Amino acid sequence: MTTAGSVVPNETTVAASVRANALADRLEQGARALAAFAAGLTDAQWQVRTPDGRKVGVIVHHVAFMYPIEIQVAQAAAAGQAIDVTWDAVHGINGKHATDFDGVTKAEALDLLRRNSEAAAAAIGALTDAQLDTAVTVALNAGAPLTCQFVLEDHAVRHSYHHLARLRRALTA
Repeated sequence: MTTAGSVVPNETTVAASVRANALADRLEQGARALAAFAAGLTDAQWQVRTPDGRKVGVIVHHVAFMYPIEIQVAQAAAAGQAIDVTWDAVHGINGKHATDFDGVTKAEALDLLRRNSEAAAAAIGALTDAQLDTAVTVALNAGAPLTCQFVLEDHAVRHSYHHLARLRRALTA
């Protein structure tokens, strides 16, 4: 028995919740792994320049900084809007970020990583199965028609794992 205004779980709402929550969990796992790694770095390691010229600390902050943008792009895909962001625009954002946050502290970066990963996970968890399945053209991927779920997995969810692996390599080289 249900009351007026209550939602009766059905195959669609349960599946959407499970898929979205699994994506949100994977994002949070990656963010926690990056945070644990970063928290253990010495001040000297925080300042090491990686092969792309950015400092280790700047890249940790970069992941946190990008979550809201990556979620905004995924939400646009979920709404059926083509993604016209180009790699030139991404490189411009990354370059400006590296300059603007060259002196970021570990505490600042870790706080932003925690806050923005939590917000990103909440936004992902709010998506429906139908939204995750919505396909739009994505300029970053040669205009291929890709789903919102792919956009999330290729950007927001993957981002911390990608940079964590690169940072580990940079610090062991």
